Amino acid sequence: MGLTDEERKEVVQYRMEKAINTFSEIALLTSNELWHNAANRLYYACFYAVTALLIKNGIATKTHHGVSNQFGLHFVKTGVFTQIEGRLFKDLFGLRQDGDYEDWVDIIEDDVMPLIEPVRKFIEKIERLIVEE
Repeated sequence: MGLTDEERKEVVQYRMEKAINTFSEIALLTSNELWHNAANRLYYACFYAVTALLIKNGIATKTHHGVSNQFGLHFVKTGVFTQIEGRLFKDLFGLRQDGDYEDWVDIIEDDVMPLIEPVRKFIEKIERLIVEE
């Protein structure tokens, strides 16, 4: 990636702050029943956290699929994250894709609410891993 150690630390910190701030939007969106937007923000909160983890570990990606693939290869297949956690990230990507690009997709409360707590734990786990490394 061509970043100095200091630049890498700054980018990682910025991405984690972005993840946490994006996740904090969920309460407002769900209280206003903006399910599509909440699903989008759930995905992006995880995306920012995962990219922080990848950058921290010197893993470069250029696309959302690349982020997902590298996360799976380096953190799910190695057992750092469970298959369930890996599936959560992939499912969020799919939900976001469907909501953003497919016609007639209606994201509802039942699609979003069960994801909030797992996403919170997912982001917290990444934050712990970044701090520990």
